[in-house]
Amino acid sequence: MSLEIERKFLVQGDAWRSQGKGILLRQGYLSSNPDRVVRVRVEGDAALMTIKGRTTGATRGEWEYPIPVEDAQTLLDGLCERPLIEKRRTRIVYEGMTWEVDEFLGENAGLVVAEIELQSENQSFTKPEWVGREVTDDPRYFNTNLVQHPYSTWSVR
Repeated sequence: MSLEIERKFLVQGDAWRSQGKGILLRQGYLSSNPDRVVRVRVEGDAALMTIKGRTTGATRGEWEYPIPVEDAQTLLDGLCERPLIEKRRTRIVYEGMTWEVDEFLGENAGLVVAEIELQSENQSFTKPEWVGREVTDDPRYFNTNLVQHPYSTWSVR
């Protein structure tokens, strides 16, 4: 089993935009149950199926497998929960750490978050100036919850 240790933050301002070029991601969920999330993602010309266990703190089990892009497109178009998650991801290296900035599109437009994957929950890192409030423990920002409660429907942000 592989573990994912990830922290998530809101992004403030536009300074991050000059740091790299984004790639379009399209993803959907075959299961959004918190005990067993099953996600299909197309990123550029590659596709993955990912299975994740329940999150405890900033850690959860994660298994990821490449699948044919055609199969992923069929699953996204016909079997995944709606709405799909569409976002532009920009990977930015800052002080030796890779940040993934996700600018959401579609029903989640207006939401921009930055994620950093760590080796341990206690690992220290330096935040770039465009990284704002931490939302790791706020379930509203989980991608699976953005399917059920898109950002465009939030009254309080």
